[in-house]
Amino acid sequence: MKQITTVGIDLAKRVFQVHAIDAHGAVIVSKAVRRAGLLQLLAKFPPCLIGMEACASSHHWARELIKLGHQVKLIPPAYVKAYVRRQKNDAADAAAICEAVGRPSMRFTPVKTCDQQAVLMLHRTRALLVSQRTALICALRAHMAEFGIVAPVGPRNVAPLLEILADSADTRLPALARQALRPLARRMAMLRLEIERLDRRLLDWHRSNAVSQRLATIPGIGPITATALAATIVDPSMFRSGREFAAFLGLVPRQSSSGGKERLGRISKMGDRYLRTLLVVGATAVLRHAKSGGSSSRVWAEALLIKKPFKLVAVALANKSARIAWAVMARGEAFREGVEARALAA
Repeated sequence: MKQITTVGIDLAKRVFQVHAIDAHGAVIVSKAVRRAGLLQLLAKFPPCLIGMEACASSHHWARELIKLGHQVKLIPPAYVKAYVRRQKNDAADAAAICEAVGRPSMRFTPVKTCDQQAVLMLHRTRALLVSQRTALICALRAHMAEFGIVAPVGPRNVAPLLEILADSADTRLPALARQALRPLARRMAMLRLEIERLDRRLLDWHRSNAVSQRLATIPGIGPITATALAATIVDPSMFRSGREFAAFLGLVPRQSSSGGKERLGRISKMGDRYLRTLLVVGATAVLRHAKSGGSSSRVWAEALLIKKPFKLVAVALANKSARIAWAVMARGEAFREGVEARALAA
């Protein structure tokens, strides 16, 4: 056991595969271990480098193994695939992880704390409830449209439909249809209350976190986006620049270049979809505010709107917001609008 230097673990629900090598690459241990015996086995190993794929439960196991004195690194699953030899199975995956974790050019996912994972769980739960509310709104609009009762698109335009549904004297809606749609209205009201409760929890965490508060100074980033960024990006120094962070979020063009000729397409949409969505939604709000003459308008974005489509400019602004967010997190400073304006003018 004293010869072991690197370990690769293929995580699973019940049976894990452990692959351990020495400093010369010779295989010392290659065995399947049940969930209850994983920590017991690794407690016998000397302090070593342990690699795992960044997947479900990986952060929990990483925290437990760090307590045992090991150095743990989480690898994005897409980066491990290139090291799998021929057929794919648990043993081959563990060997590939063990090989990938020792590469000097490999990129890793920082291990999150319990508090950060709890905040992200609030975000995931909120996103699920919002999607359920959207589905109920679409169902209500579609059912009432069958009787000629049509409302504009958007959650704010559902109130007139709910008033008609609650008014038993309104003869446009049959009594049987009213009985069928009232459960949808009650479920929508419950979801609204649950979403508001989650928003308050996120706002409380935002007020207690300095990084989140600095991120909220950026136009287009509110408490929801700020808390998601602060909880997801554990170590901003893992990115060399703001552009690298934007590329991590999938907000840069997809490349298909060869022979010295650059071919750029649509954005890659790689990385965290949730963060990318929040940034694009925030950028869209900033652009709409700029078109109405708001103080948060961007000179370069307004100029770009003259010759480019609105959604394209929104994604470009989201890219810029991501770069600014990285600078705010990496430098520990709040965003200063005047500094950027003077830089743009120069």
